Amino acid sequence: MPAPTHDTLLHIAERARWEAARDTGVSYSMSTLGRTLAEEGFIHCSSDMLQLEGVLDRFYTAVPRSALVLLVIDTSRLDAPVRYEQVGDDLFPHVYGPIPVSAVIDVRSLPETR
Repeated sequence: MPAPTHDTLLHIAERARWEAARDTGVSYSMSTLGRTLAEEGFIHCSSDMLQLEGVLDRFYTAVPRSALVLLVIDTSRLDAPVRYEQVGDDLFPHVYGPIPVSAVIDVRSLPETR
């Protein structure tokens, strides 16, 4: 059975790290909270808000929402492959390379619910 594909992916980013990439035009290369693409091997993403909310609840409860942003990524603008990999009972998209600033089509606040 083929892995799902999506036109957009979601990524939780530390606001300061995203803004530094955006302001310099350098591709975004943070994998997850406090870990780089080089350290992790890929950039963690979510397929939809349900997955994203689960990630927020499991890994970001100690981080103020104001310190985070939600990146909406257009997969057609990525230079790196996206692989859907099993994590627990779900398939999560992982981007195996940096995310060009131009691939981020929207930056949103994260939901406040916990």
